[in-house]
Amino acid sequence: MYDVVLLTLGSERDAPGGCGSGGACCGGAAEAATDPTSQTDTGQTDTGSTSQAQAGSDTERCATERPRVPVLACADALNARGARVEMVTARSDAEIDAVLARLDGPVRPDGLTWPDPDGKTRLVVATANDGQLRAVLRRLVRRYAPAPSKRPADLPGNRTLPDLPPVGVLPLDPARGGTHRDLAAQLGLPRDPAVVAAAVLDGTPRRLDLLRNDGGSVTLDGALLGAADDAGRPLHWRARVEVDDTILTDGDEPLLACAVANAGGYATLNDVTLLTAPDPADGQVEVAVAVPVVVRSAFGRKRVRLEVRRARGRAVSVLPREGKVPYLDDGVEGELTRKRSWWVEPGAWAVWSI
Repeated sequence: MYDVVLLTLGSERDAPGGCGSGGACCGGAAEAATDPTSQTDTGQTDTGSTSQAQAGSDTERCATERPRVPVLACADALNARGARVEMVTARSDAEIDAVLARLDGPVRPDGLTWPDPDGKTRLVVATANDGQLRAVLRRLVRRYAPAPSKRPADLPGNRTLPDLPPVGVLPLDPARGGTHRDLAAQLGLPRDPAVVAAAVLDGTPRRLDLLRNDGGSVTLDGALLGAADDAGRPLHWRARVEVDDTILTDGDEPLLACAVANAGGYATLNDVTLLTAPDPADGQVEVAVAVPVVVRSAFGRKRVRLEVRRARGRAVSVLPREGKVPYLDDGVEGELTRKRSWWVEPGAWAVWSI
Protein backbone atom coordinates (compact mmCIF):
# COMPACT_ATOMS: atom_id res chain seq x y z
CA MET A 1 0.00 0.00 0.00
CA TYR A 2 1.01 3.60 -0.48
CA ASP A 3 2.42 6.23 1.84
CA VAL A 4 0.46 9.42 1.20
CA VAL A 5 1.60 12.88 2.26
CA LEU A 6 -1.18 15.44 2.59
CA LEU A 7 0.65 18.73 2.13
CA THR A 8 -0.87 22.06 3.12
CA LEU A 9 0.90 25.40 2.70
CA GLY A 10 0.75 27.19 5.99
CA SER A 11 0.94 30.84 4.95
CA GLU A 12 -1.27 32.75 2.55
CA ARG A 13 0.24 36.18 2.09
CA ASP A 14 -2.33 37.15 -0.52
CA ALA A 15 -5.33 36.06 1.56
CA PRO A 16 -6.86 38.81 3.74
CA GLY A 17 -6.17 38.06 7.37
CA GLY A 18 -4.15 34.96 6.55
CA CYS A 19 -1.07 33.89 8.41
CA GLY A 20 1.96 35.72 7.13
CA SER A 21 -0.05 38.51 5.53
CA GLY A 22 2.31 41.27 6.43
CA GLY A 23 2.50 40.76 10.21
CA ALA A 24 4.42 38.72 12.74
CA CYS A 25 2.43 35.51 12.94
CA CYS A 26 3.34 31.83 13.27
CA GLY A 27 6.99 32.59 13.86
CA GLY A 28 7.15 36.24 12.92
CA ALA A 29 8.26 38.28 9.96
CA ALA A 30 11.16 36.00 9.13
CA GLU A 31 8.75 33.20 8.23
CA ALA A 32 6.48 35.57 6.39
CA ALA A 33 9.43 36.52 4.21
CA THR A 34 9.81 32.88 3.16
CA ASP A 35 6.14 32.42 2.29
CA PRO A 36 6.21 29.69 -0.38
CA THR A 37 3.23 31.13 -2.25
CA SER A 38 4.90 34.46 -2.90
CA GLN A 39 6.91 35.18 -6.02
CA THR A 40 8.51 38.25 -4.52
CA ASP A 41 8.27 39.58 -0.98
CA THR A 42 6.23 42.78 -1.07
CA GLY A 43 4.74 42.63 2.39
CA GLN A 44 5.47 45.16 5.13
CA THR A 45 6.09 44.11 8.70
CA ASP A 46 4.78 46.13 11.60
CA THR A 47 7.81 47.27 13.59
CA GLY A 48 5.79 48.84 16.39
CA SER A 49 4.82 47.32 19.72
CA THR A 50 2.22 44.55 19.73
CA SER A 51 -0.67 44.80 22.14
CA GLN A 52 -2.29 41.83 23.86
CA ALA A 53 -5.31 42.28 21.62
CA GLN A 54 -3.13 42.05 18.53
CA ALA A 55 -1.36 38.99 19.92
CA GLY A 56 -4.74 37.35 20.46
CA SER A 57 -5.71 38.16 16.91
CA ASP A 58 -2.50 36.56 15.63
CA THR A 59 -3.20 33.46 17.71
CA GLU A 60 -6.64 33.19 16.12
CA ARG A 61 -5.06 33.53 12.69
CA CYS A 62 -2.57 30.78 13.47
CA ALA A 63 -5.46 28.56 14.52
CA THR A 64 -6.61 28.61 10.92
CA GLU A 65 -3.48 26.63 10.06
CA ARG A 66 -4.88 23.58 11.80
CA PRO A 67 -6.01 20.97 9.27
CA ARG A 68 -9.22 22.04 7.59
CA VAL A 69 -12.22 19.73 7.33
CA PRO A 70 -11.52 18.62 3.72
CA VAL A 71 -7.96 17.63 4.70
CA LEU A 72 -9.18 15.58 7.65
CA ALA A 73 -11.89 13.96 5.51
CA CYS A 74 -9.37 13.05 2.83
CA ALA A 75 -7.03 11.58 5.45
CA ASP A 76 -9.88 9.49 6.83
CA ALA A 77 -10.75 8.20 3.36
CA LEU A 78 -7.13 7.30 2.67
CA ASN A 79 -6.74 5.57 6.04
CA ALA A 80 -9.90 3.57 5.43
CA ARG A 81 -8.28 2.18 2.29
CA GLY A 82 -5.17 1.11 4.18
CA ALA A 83 -2.87 3.96 3.13
CA ARG A 84 -0.32 5.29 5.58
CA VAL A 85 -1.13 9.00 5.81
CA GLU A 86 0.94 11.91 7.08
CA MET A 87 -0.37 15.46 7.21
CA VAL A 88 2.32 18.11 6.76
CA THR A 89 2.04 21.89 6.91
CA ALA A 90 4.91 23.61 5.08
CA ARG A 91 5.64 27.26 5.84
CA SER A 92 8.71 27.70 3.65
CA ASP A 93 10.33 26.41 0.48
CA ALA A 94 12.73 24.33 2.58
CA GLU A 95 9.82 22.55 4.24
CA ILE A 96 8.21 21.89 0.86
CA ASP A 97 11.53 20.51 -0.39
CA ALA A 98 11.73 18.13 2.59
CA VAL A 99 8.41 16.61 1.52
CA LEU A 100 9.35 16.41 -2.16
CA ALA A 101 12.57 14.57 -1.31
CA ARG A 102 10.43 11.54 -0.50
CA LEU A 103 9.58 11.30 -4.21
CA ASP A 104 13.22 10.91 -5.27
CA GLY A 105 14.40 7.90 -7.15
CA PRO A 106 17.87 6.36 -6.79
CA VAL A 107 20.78 8.44 -7.99
CA ARG A 108 21.38 7.85 -11.70
CA PRO A 109 24.76 6.88 -13.18
CA ASP A 110 25.10 10.49 -14.44
CA GLY A 111 24.70 11.79 -10.88
CA LEU A 112 21.21 13.24 -11.39
CA THR A 113 18.35 12.48 -9.03
CA TRP A 114 14.99 12.16 -10.77
CA PRO A 115 11.56 11.16 -9.47
CA ASP A 116 11.07 7.48 -8.70
CA PRO A 117 8.64 6.10 -11.31
CA ASP A 118 7.96 3.08 -9.09
CA GLY A 119 7.80 4.94 -5.80
CA LYS A 120 5.21 4.04 -3.16
CA THR A 121 4.87 7.59 -1.85
CA ARG A 122 2.11 9.75 -3.28
CA LEU A 123 1.57 13.44 -2.76
CA VAL A 124 -1.69 15.32 -2.25
CA VAL A 125 -1.57 19.11 -2.19
CA ALA A 126 -4.42 20.84 -0.37
CA THR A 127 -4.92 24.11 -2.24
CA ALA A 128 -6.81 27.22 -1.29
CA ASN A 129 -5.83 28.79 -4.63
CA ASP A 130 -3.85 28.07 -7.79
CA GLY A 131 -0.88 30.01 -6.45
CA GLN A 132 -0.37 27.38 -3.74
CA LEU A 133 -0.35 24.53 -6.22
CA ARG A 134 2.08 26.49 -8.36
CA ALA A 135 4.38 26.96 -5.36
CA VAL A 136 4.74 23.20 -5.03
CA LEU A 137 5.26 22.66 -8.77
CA ARG A 138 7.91 25.37 -8.79
CA ARG A 139 9.87 23.47 -6.15
CA LEU A 140 9.45 20.21 -8.09
CA VAL A 141 10.95 21.89 -11.15
CA ARG A 142 13.85 23.29 -9.19
CA ARG A 143 14.49 19.88 -7.67
CA TYR A 144 14.48 17.77 -10.81
CA ALA A 145 15.40 20.05 -13.75
CA PRO A 146 19.04 19.42 -14.67
CA ALA A 147 21.41 22.28 -15.37
CA PRO A 148 21.94 22.89 -19.10
CA SER A 149 25.53 21.68 -18.75
CA LYS A 150 24.26 18.36 -17.31
CA ARG A 151 21.47 17.73 -19.80
CA PRO A 152 21.22 13.93 -20.21
CA ALA A 153 20.81 12.22 -23.56
CA ASP A 154 17.55 10.54 -22.52
CA LEU A 155 15.74 13.85 -21.92
CA PRO A 156 13.21 14.58 -24.71
CA GLY A 157 14.36 17.25 -27.13
CA ASN A 158 11.34 19.49 -26.42
CA ARG A 159 11.80 19.40 -22.64
CA THR A 160 14.21 20.78 -20.05
CA LEU A 161 13.06 18.47 -17.24
CA PRO A 162 11.88 14.88 -16.80
CA ASP A 163 8.31 13.81 -16.14
CA LEU A 164 7.41 15.24 -12.75
CA PRO A 165 5.63 12.91 -10.31
CA PRO A 166 1.82 13.09 -10.37
CA VAL A 167 0.16 15.28 -7.76
CA GLY A 168 -3.20 14.79 -6.12
CA VAL A 169 -5.11 18.07 -5.89
CA LEU A 170 -7.47 18.64 -2.95
CA PRO A 171 -9.32 21.96 -3.41
CA LEU A 172 -10.15 23.43 -0.02
CA ASP A 173 -12.94 25.72 -1.18
CA PRO A 174 -16.08 25.19 -3.27
CA ALA A 175 -15.88 25.90 -6.98
CA ARG A 176 -16.54 29.56 -7.68
CA GLY A 177 -18.97 30.77 -10.28
CA GLY A 178 -18.34 33.52 -12.80
CA THR A 179 -15.80 33.73 -15.57
CA HIS A 180 -12.69 32.88 -13.54
CA ARG A 181 -12.53 29.26 -12.40
CA ASP A 182 -9.63 27.70 -10.59
CA LEU A 183 -7.51 25.10 -12.33
CA ALA A 184 -9.19 22.16 -10.60
CA ALA A 185 -12.56 23.28 -11.96
CA GLN A 186 -11.16 23.78 -15.45
CA LEU A 187 -9.63 20.30 -15.44
CA GLY A 188 -12.77 18.70 -14.02
CA LEU A 189 -10.89 17.39 -10.99
CA PRO A 190 -12.94 16.16 -8.02
CA ARG A 191 -13.48 18.41 -5.03
CA ASP A 192 -14.96 15.76 -2.75
CA PRO A 193 -12.18 14.54 -0.39
CA ALA A 194 -13.23 10.88 -0.68
CA VAL A 195 -13.14 11.04 -4.48
CA VAL A 196 -9.74 12.75 -4.36
CA ALA A 197 -8.50 9.90 -2.16
CA ALA A 198 -9.82 7.34 -4.66
CA ALA A 199 -8.09 9.16 -7.53
CA VAL A 200 -4.76 9.12 -5.69
CA LEU A 201 -4.95 5.40 -4.86
CA ASP A 202 -6.74 4.01 -7.92
CA GLY A 203 -6.43 6.66 -10.62
CA THR A 204 -4.00 7.20 -13.45
CA PRO A 205 -1.70 10.17 -14.14
CA ARG A 206 -3.18 12.77 -16.46
CA ARG A 207 -0.22 14.55 -17.99
CA LEU A 208 -0.41 18.31 -18.59
CA ASP A 209 1.76 21.01 -20.08
CA LEU A 210 3.79 23.33 -17.88
CA LEU A 211 4.96 26.85 -18.67
CA ARG A 212 8.43 27.70 -17.39
CA ASN A 213 9.76 31.24 -17.48
CA ASP A 214 13.15 32.90 -17.32
CA GLY A 215 12.26 34.47 -13.99
CA GLY A 216 12.71 31.06 -12.37
CA SER A 217 9.04 30.28 -11.84
CA VAL A 218 6.30 28.28 -13.54
CA THR A 219 2.76 28.87 -14.74
CA LEU A 220 0.02 26.24 -14.59
CA ASP A 221 -3.01 28.20 -15.76
CA GLY A 222 -1.90 31.51 -17.25
CA ALA A 223 -0.82 35.10 -16.79
CA LEU A 224 -2.75 38.30 -17.45
CA LEU A 225 -0.74 41.49 -17.94
CA GLY A 226 -2.27 44.95 -17.56
CA ALA A 227 -4.05 47.07 -14.99
CA ALA A 228 -7.06 49.30 -14.41
CA ASP A 229 -7.54 52.59 -12.57
CA ASP A 230 -9.67 53.04 -9.45
CA ALA A 231 -12.79 53.39 -11.60
CA GLY A 232 -12.10 50.10 -13.34
CA ARG A 233 -10.99 51.66 -16.63
CA PRO A 234 -8.09 49.77 -18.26
CA LEU A 235 -4.79 51.65 -18.41
CA HIS A 236 -2.71 51.80 -21.56
CA TRP A 237 0.80 50.34 -21.61
CA ARG A 238 3.28 49.32 -24.27
CA ALA A 239 5.35 46.20 -24.83
CA ARG A 240 6.78 44.10 -27.62
CA VAL A 241 5.03 40.72 -27.66
CA GLU A 242 6.40 37.85 -29.74
CA VAL A 243 5.16 34.28 -30.10
CA ASP A 244 7.84 32.16 -31.78
CA ASP A 245 8.47 34.19 -34.97
CA THR A 246 5.18 36.11 -34.88
CA ILE A 247 5.14 39.69 -33.59
CA LEU A 248 1.74 40.53 -32.12
CA THR A 249 2.81 44.08 -31.31
CA ASP A 250 6.16 45.84 -31.67
CA GLY A 251 5.71 48.09 -28.65
CA ASP A 252 4.80 51.28 -30.48
CA GLU A 253 1.04 51.03 -29.91
CA PRO A 254 -0.96 51.05 -26.66
CA LEU A 255 -2.17 47.80 -25.14
CA LEU A 256 -5.00 47.14 -22.74
CA ALA A 257 -4.15 43.55 -21.87
CA CYS A 258 -2.00 40.57 -22.76
CA ALA A 259 -2.91 36.99 -21.86
CA VAL A 260 -0.35 34.19 -21.79
CA ALA A 261 -2.27 30.96 -21.43
CA ASN A 262 -1.71 27.32 -20.71
CA ALA A 263 -5.35 26.85 -19.62
CA GLY A 264 -8.44 29.06 -19.70
CA GLY A 265 -8.42 31.03 -16.45
CA TYR A 266 -7.81 34.31 -18.28
CA ALA A 267 -9.71 33.51 -21.48
CA THR A 268 -12.02 36.50 -21.06
CA LEU A 269 -11.59 40.03 -19.77
CA ASN A 270 -14.89 41.64 -18.87
CA ASP A 271 -16.94 41.01 -22.02
CA VAL A 272 -13.95 40.55 -24.31
CA THR A 273 -12.85 37.07 -25.44
CA LEU A 274 -9.06 37.03 -25.35
CA LEU A 275 -8.41 33.33 -25.86
CA THR A 276 -10.44 31.04 -28.08
CA ALA A 277 -9.50 27.49 -27.12
CA PRO A 278 -6.64 27.18 -24.61
CA ASP A 279 -5.76 23.54 -24.01
CA PRO A 280 -3.43 22.57 -21.13
CA ALA A 281 -2.35 19.41 -22.95
CA ASP A 282 -1.79 20.51 -26.57
CA GLY A 283 1.92 21.35 -26.25
CA GLN A 284 1.38 25.02 -27.11
CA VAL A 285 1.04 28.34 -25.34
CA GLU A 286 -1.80 30.58 -26.52
CA VAL A 287 -1.22 34.33 -26.42
CA ALA A 288 -3.53 37.28 -27.04
CA VAL A 289 -3.13 41.05 -26.92
CA ALA A 290 -5.98 43.55 -26.77
CA VAL A 291 -5.21 46.71 -28.77
CA PRO A 292 -7.49 49.77 -28.88
CA VAL A 293 -7.81 50.92 -32.49
CA VAL A 294 -9.29 54.26 -33.59
CA VAL A 295 -11.55 53.90 -36.64
CA ARG A 296 -13.49 56.53 -38.58
CA SER A 297 -17.07 56.01 -39.68
CA ALA A 298 -18.49 56.94 -43.08
CA PHE A 299 -19.60 60.25 -41.54
CA GLY A 300 -16.11 61.05 -40.31
CA ARG A 301 -16.77 60.26 -36.66
CA LYS A 302 -14.06 58.57 -34.66
CA ARG A 303 -14.66 55.62 -32.40
CA VAL A 304 -12.45 53.13 -30.63
CA ARG A 305 -12.81 49.42 -31.14
CA LEU A 306 -10.85 46.70 -29.43
CA GLU A 307 -8.74 44.51 -31.68
CA VAL A 308 -7.68 41.15 -30.28
CA ARG A 309 -4.64 39.53 -31.90
CA ARG A 310 -3.86 35.90 -31.15
CA ALA A 311 -1.09 33.43 -31.80
CA ARG A 312 0.00 29.96 -30.66
CA GLY A 313 3.49 28.60 -30.33
CA ARG A 314 6.12 27.04 -28.12
CA ALA A 315 7.39 30.25 -26.52
CA VAL A 316 6.38 33.86 -25.91
CA SER A 317 8.30 36.94 -24.81
CA VAL A 318 6.99 40.23 -23.44
CA LEU A 319 9.32 43.25 -23.37
CA PRO A 320 7.86 46.29 -21.56
CA ARG A 321 8.68 49.58 -23.27
CA GLU A 322 8.10 51.88 -20.31
CA GLY A 323 7.60 51.64 -16.56
CA LYS A 324 6.21 48.66 -14.72
CA VAL A 325 3.49 46.37 -16.02
CA PRO A 326 1.31 44.79 -13.32
CA TYR A 327 0.22 41.21 -13.87
CA LEU A 328 -1.48 38.19 -12.35
CA ASP A 329 0.25 34.83 -12.81
CA ASP A 330 -1.85 31.92 -11.53
CA GLY A 331 -3.59 34.51 -9.37
CA VAL A 332 -0.36 35.82 -7.82
CA GLU A 333 0.32 39.53 -8.31
CA GLY A 334 3.59 40.86 -9.66
CA GLU A 335 5.17 43.63 -11.73
CA LEU A 336 7.07 43.18 -14.96
CA THR A 337 9.98 45.58 -15.39
CA ARG A 338 12.12 43.70 -17.90
CA LYS A 339 11.74 41.14 -20.63
CA ARG A 340 10.00 37.95 -19.57
CA SER A 341 9.87 34.76 -21.61
CA TRP A 342 7.63 31.73 -21.12
CA TRP A 343 8.06 28.41 -22.88
CA VAL A 344 5.98 25.25 -22.84
CA GLU A 345 7.14 21.93 -21.41
CA PRO A 346 4.74 19.42 -23.00
CA GLY A 347 3.32 16.88 -20.56
CA ALA A 348 5.82 17.78 -17.86
CA TRP A 349 3.51 17.54 -14.85
CA ALA A 350 0.53 15.37 -13.99
CA VAL A 351 -2.49 15.10 -11.72
CA TRP A 352 -4.05 11.92 -10.36
CA SER A 353 -7.34 11.46 -12.16
CA ILE A 354 -10.04 8.79 -12.30
